[in-house]
Amino acid sequence: MRQKLTGTESQYYLDALAAKRKKKVNAFLHAVGQHAVLISLSAVFLLPLFLVTVISLMNHGQAETRSLWPHPFVWHNYLTVFTAVPFLKWTLNTMFVASLSTLGTVLSSVPPAYVLSRLQWRGRGITFIIILSTMMLPGQVTMIPVYIIFAKLHWIPSFLPLIVPSFFADAFSIFLLRQFFVSIPDEISDAARIDGCSEFKLMMRIIVPLAKPAIMAIALFSFLGSWNDFFGPLLYIVENPNLWTLGIGLNAFQGLHHVNSNMMMTASVLFMAPVIILFFFAQKVFIEGITLTGVKG
Repeated sequence: MRQKLTGTESQYYLDALAAKRKKKVNAFLHAVGQHAVLISLSAVFLLPLFLVTVISLMNHGQAETRSLWPHPFVWHNYLTVFTAVPFLKWTLNTMFVASLSTLGTVLSSVPPAYVLSRLQWRGRGITFIIILSTMMLPGQVTMIPVYIIFAKLHWIPSFLPLIVPSFFADAFSIFLLRQFFVSIPDEISDAARIDGCSEFKLMMRIIVPLAKPAIMAIALFSFLGSWNDFFGPLLYIVENPNLWTLGIGLNAFQGLHHVNSNMMMTASVLFMAPVIILFFFAQKVFIEGITLTGVKG
């Protein structure tokens, strides 16, 4: 038979339940407070995107008011952008340049990062410092000499000045990959070498698969940089309208529709949509890559 609790035991039991209930309530309120702060901060960052999207669905008259909701929704604004200017061609040009630049960055950054992290050789530290020092050199310093070189090669106007430099790596990508490669245990490489694996096979079959998050991170950085680039296309391809990218195209579109804020917002949404979608699907790998974590031993 179940024994009855004494008065002292009953009170102790009730106090324990009350303490447990209070602890749950405090944990819930703490979680609500944390999420409230995060939601508030998210709203601050999402507000400009919300306003751009909303204004893109308004007509010209409503866009000039303080209205925060389209009435009615003007969906044909997006069709008008594609018919008013060669927006699709600009998008394809941008995608072409960004894709090849991303490919070049990945292919050219992995080998030097591997050599600087997984191989022992004299002068490795000094070489790494010299590579990092190039990040301190502003692009404006080398702009004129680089332009003269491309002009001598008769690459202006063409996509080559925007694509070819990416196949010679950049200091930031090498640094990011090198830091990730260093975090991979040396025992993995030693075991592969004992089995007769060459350095190239070791890099391609073992290190690169383990470093996919970091590689995806530098690929995303490169793609976003090429997609949002305005100065490079303005410098090298502005003379040929058939080669214009979205950066130059939006600037020209602004000159045509600077008084139509709804059309400018529509073009801006179309410009941002691909990179937002890309980051949405790649955010997990991107975050893993920039945290610079390797495999656990």
